[in-house]
Amino acid sequence: MDRLLDDPSVRIVVCCGSGGVGKTTTAAALALRAAERGRRTVVLTIDPARRLAQSMGLRELDNAPRTVDGVDASAGGTLDAMMLDMKRTFDEVVLAHASPEKAAAVLDNPFYQALSTSFTGTQEYMAMEKLGQLRAQDSWDLIVVDTPPSRSALDFLDAPARLGSFLDGRLIRVLTAPARAGGRAGFRFVQVGLGVFTNALTRILGGDLLRDVQTFVGALDSMFGGFRERAEQTYALLQNDETAFLVVAAPEADALREASYFVERLAGDGMPLAGMVLNRVHVSEVPRLSAEQSVAAADHLAESSDHSFAAAALTLHAERMRVIERERRMAGRFSTAHPSVPVVQVPAFPTDVHDLDGLRDVGDALAKGA
Repeated sequence: MDRLLDDPSVRIVVCCGSGGVGKTTTAAALALRAAERGRRTVVLTIDPARRLAQSMGLRELDNAPRTVDGVDASAGGTLDAMMLDMKRTFDEVVLAHASPEKAAAVLDNPFYQALSTSFTGTQEYMAMEKLGQLRAQDSWDLIVVDTPPSRSALDFLDAPARLGSFLDGRLIRVLTAPARAGGRAGFRFVQVGLGVFTNALTRILGGDLLRDVQTFVGALDSMFGGFRERAEQTYALLQNDETAFLVVAAPEADALREASYFVERLAGDGMPLAGMVLNRVHVSEVPRLSAEQSVAAADHLAESSDHSFAAAALTLHAERMRVIERERRMAGRFSTAHPSVPVVQVPAFPTDVHDLDGLRDVGDALAKGA
């Protein structure tokens, strides 16, 4: 892991995986470790739980990078942290790529206001947009990304294609036809067809909503190509050798099945996979005493009331050993199915990570993990 973080050719690390497996903590720990090893680092989270801000001693995170205090800067590194604000990022795109008049028309449009906060896929697309913005600034040596907490943690990879499908869809083409039609005759022809179509839509959607949609699409029409182009550029950036994906999982059947899917999907899309982080792995303090041996010893001691406490302790140890053995089997099946994927195991910590020292402990475990 330290070789990955120290490699100056690696400029982006993307942590992906199913929900609840520790992506946010992993991303924060990696960013902190990279900063304290001399990299100028920024970590971008899309996690609404705001755990990242708390663990870094910040009261809150927003759409602008904030400097994290308490980082050991003796090696020359720095650490900034930020959280994706979906609507604000969308607003920034509109303001940057439209005239003041057209931008005002888009930002004030009710349909845009709904789209920018709740439209399916907007968060994933804006995560891609923000990543592209950060990389273009070239202010950091390393960008660490905590992927969106969506049903599929790779939804953001599909954002450019979904956006293209939306922009090229029949409804959008019909609604923007007057703006795109060439020549007066062509315009009149399209207007006739559009009138019939919009009359039908008005009866279904209502006149106000349809006008909002038409106004929004008309104002945004000149920006469509820019949206698609930037999304495709960021997608190409993710396929570049300067990016490294880390699949994050927990030693649970569902999480490891998702991890297998992520590994196969990344390979299919040509994304550079660095390895898998297996979080919250249980370890035994007495590895030579198996679950079966613990149960046998507990049964023997239970016959005497003087050893009831020892018998109970051995029973608990047996349960823990069963958990450890089950986790080993599941991890072994993953490694058998994906022998070329390096796996780093991080032990389960007795308490939640809530400060920089806790993140340092996770970073140490990531560097030392088997």
